[in-house]
Amino acid sequence: MRISTDIAGRPLVRGVLTIDLVSGNTVRGTANFRGSPIVINGYWDENTKQLRFDSPFASFSGQLQIFDDATIRVRHFMLSRQLVMKTPSFQAGQYGTWIATTNRELTGPPKYTGSLPPVGAFLSSDLLMQARKLFSNF
Repeated sequence: MRISTDIAGRPLVRGVLTIDLVSGNTVRGTANFRGSPIVINGYWDENTKQLRFDSPFASFSGQLQIFDDATIRVRHFMLSRQLVMKTPSFQAGQYGTWIATTNRELTGPPKYTGSLPPVGAFLSSDLLMQARKLFSNF
């Protein structure tokens, strides 16, 4: 998943969030913001679709949203909410927001057609669709 963060309203950093394991309610993975994966450990609540995880530098809480776009056959996955920086970060104690998005091909009928996702989902799907068009010509 692509992840973007901001602290105190200022864009901070973009990176890649990888969830390697969801076992029961336990979540493990990495967040890679500056070229080095940082281990994350957390908790997933299937009933509320909420995720909480910690890295050595920040604590994240998020809500999963899923939206199916039948016109381009894409399922959008978005995690977003708030984060708080912690020591040893220079921004320890400051709050911010984050969003992580990814897309998958929609292989069946649309199931999640409720409210529209944030604009970031559409940007990432535009990039995904452009990549598919580029590589399908080879």
